Amino acid sequence: MTGTLLRAVAPSTTVGSLPELLAARVRLTPSAEAYREFDGARRQWVSYSWTEIERRVAQWRRALLAEGLSFGERVAVLIANSVAHVCIDQASLSLGCVPVPLHVIDNAENLAYLLEDSGAAFLMLDSAVRWDVLAPLAGRLRHLRRVVYLRGSPGQPDGLARSLQDWLAAGAEAQPDAAPTPLSARSLAAIVYTSGTTGRPKGVMLSHANVLANVYAVLDAVPVSESDLLLSFLPLSHTLERTVGYYLPIAAGATVAFARSVPQLAEDLQTLQPTALISVPRIYERAYARLQESFAGRHLARILFAWTVKLGWQRFNHARGTAAAPAAWARVLWPLLDRAVAQRVRGSFGGRMRVAVTGGAPMPLAVARPFLACGLPLLQGYGMTESAPVVACNRPASNDPESVGPPLAGVEVQLGAEDELLVRGPSVMLGYWQRPEDTARALEGGWLHTGDQARIVDGRIYIKGRLKDIIVTSTGEKIAPLDLEEAILADRVFEQVMVIGEARPFVAARVVLNHEHWMSEARRLGLTPEDPASLGADSALKWALGRISAAVRHLPGYAQPREVALSLAPWTVADGLLTPTLKPKRAAIEQRFARQIAALYAGH
Repeated sequence: MTGTLLRAVAPSTTVGSLPELLAARVRLTPSAEAYREFDGARRQWVSYSWTEIERRVAQWRRALLAEGLSFGERVAVLIANSVAHVCIDQASLSLGCVPVPLHVIDNAENLAYLLEDSGAAFLMLDSAVRWDVLAPLAGRLRHLRRVVYLRGSPGQPDGLARSLQDWLAAGAEAQPDAAPTPLSARSLAAIVYTSGTTGRPKGVMLSHANVLANVYAVLDAVPVSESDLLLSFLPLSHTLERTVGYYLPIAAGATVAFARSVPQLAEDLQTLQPTALISVPRIYERAYARLQESFAGRHLARILFAWTVKLGWQRFNHARGTAAAPAAWARVLWPLLDRAVAQRVRGSFGGRMRVAVTGGAPMPLAVARPFLACGLPLLQGYGMTESAPVVACNRPASNDPESVGPPLAGVEVQLGAEDELLVRGPSVMLGYWQRPEDTARALEGGWLHTGDQARIVDGRIYIKGRLKDIIVTSTGEKIAPLDLEEAILADRVFEQVMVIGEARPFVAARVVLNHEHWMSEARRLGLTPEDPASLGADSALKWALGRISAAVRHLPGYAQPREVALSLAPWTVADGLLTPTLKPKRAAIEQRFARQIAALYAGH
């Protein structure tokens, strides 16, 4: 363990499981602040020490033990990031039960599938209203024996569901028969389901050893200490948040504050002033779009920002040894630009950010560049659920924003057929839940086959795209749709996009427009924005294609969309068009809009 950490739990044989990690943290810093969350009833932020968390977990553990769950039985968790989530997770792990974190924005049909596929015996969810939605599907859930909801009252009371208060009270009075079976390092710590963009989600089996190995490897790369405050807003059903935003702070003794919601994220950043943030690129893309919009009609401000980014980027590259030192005039000018512009950009993230990690999807350099130039310590990493999840990340002292950094300590990587990135190490999953054939394919030859194409230069990994996510047009051209979609989404006019072209003569795009931008643009084009027919007007389509062409001009001509379909109705998880991690379900979108897509190719 790196010496810069302050009283971090050592990665020794004495900590072989996640409950042991929590117990070690309580012994080290019992009265330090562990968590902070907003109390809606009291309208204030409330703090919890590690000792208070230990006491609460023990209470929840007694209630869970009273349910008579056996070692290895699954406990499904459908609640937002909160102290309650920590309590049910830690209580489950301490009894040898296996948490199954579920996405709180998922739809009922998919949730029912995951509950049945995992064989969940226990379900904790956020509200009785949520259970009212799921209850009609309870007949499919053959293993489910208890449901506990945090708030509200069910519309149709049943013997299965009970409130948290009643459940905890019953647990306090119960007298369990026997102590739970001891955990081993290979005991399951979670079954985390993948997004399922092309089929049914698969349950990734992660052991205590998998998670702990990843926690310590990440800490070795990006030191975190007791003085850090992490703002948690990625869902705890997301493995990046689960490992790096939840278990890692326990090892490091850092405080975790649970954000109220994504819409309130900007306000929470200002109020809490965190020192660390774990996010996906979309958050930074939205922040960049807001920044651009703030310059509307402010020509001088736009010029100052451009100069700040230009000089700041040179300073950043000089610091990492890839550019010459700024000229003398630039060194004189920088303190002025820093006070006028860069400090405000950093201030939008609270002003104390020491490390901002991004992962889960590629970070466009066009978005990363202005933030890095303004001094936001943005580090891109790479991983997947199957590797618990971090495989590689940039280091604070060696940051190449075009790469995902070198692999973590203890992680081996190599390139396989078609430049597929292969991974081997202690954090690689045990396999897929009840899917031996899928497991054998994913772990063929003892390496995790990531499905991502990469190149490795001087020990750094550069992701090129998905191996399977390739569109092959009827003319034989091969196009990476994610690269194309990423480029289009860099234009803030477009909220969502999916490109089409498999076995077709050219590439087309179906896009969801930003409502405010469309309102103003439609009027400029002489159209009535409220009229749905205006989205199909020739002038609107020509305008959208022009924006798309400008966004993808750096790509080959055959990769540039020639037709476009416009919409204002966003795709959602509820309508089955997005995964719970907000990735487009390509097959579902193509099927839902088959007629409109066919119209794009009519006559060609």
